[in-house]
Amino acid sequence: MKKTLLHCCCAPCSVYCIESLRNEGIEPVAYWFNPNIHPYQEYKARRDTLMAYAPTIEMELIVEENYGLRDFVRAVADDIDHRCAYCYRTRLEETARYAAEHGYESFSTTLLISPYQNHECLRQTGEEMAAQYGVPFLYRDFRPGFRAGQQKARELGFYMQKYCGCVFSEEHRYAKQILRDKEHGQQVK
Repeated sequence: MKKTLLHCCCAPCSVYCIESLRNEGIEPVAYWFNPNIHPYQEYKARRDTLMAYAPTIEMELIVEENYGLRDFVRAVADDIDHRCAYCYRTRLEETARYAAEHGYESFSTTLLISPYQNHECLRQTGEEMAAQYGVPFLYRDFRPGFRAGQQKARELGFYMQKYCGCVFSEEHRYAKQILRDKEHGQQVK
């Protein structure tokens, strides 16, 4: 069976990706490296859910512990609106490096399931990292399975996050509410 290193952003997004790859005869090894997820309680909830899930489906999990709040904020502070490209590059580069150093046949990411991510940027970044590290990027458009995967994750009782991961995506999650509050003159005291 072929092995691929699968960067996992969280357990809910991994459900369909893992099933889909296994149906192709590819065994994913989950790889946790997400220094973009903030605050720490969010990072911990996502990591711990993945750590609890992996043994239930007999999947190997590698955890690279890196709560990178300061480094992430420093890197994106001057261009917050384009932070996702930095985020993809950081995570996929580390995944490709690890895959190359440990002899994996390919690498991929569960980010490819999200209809909220920039798929073309992810694909391009993955291909760049593949060329840099000499290990193929396994591109799959997992988006058709997004809703089914999320539903199964709910049925399994997984922690379900409400935003992509970084503190700026959480701000974006509340943008309409913040604007409404401003328009109505509401202020927090």
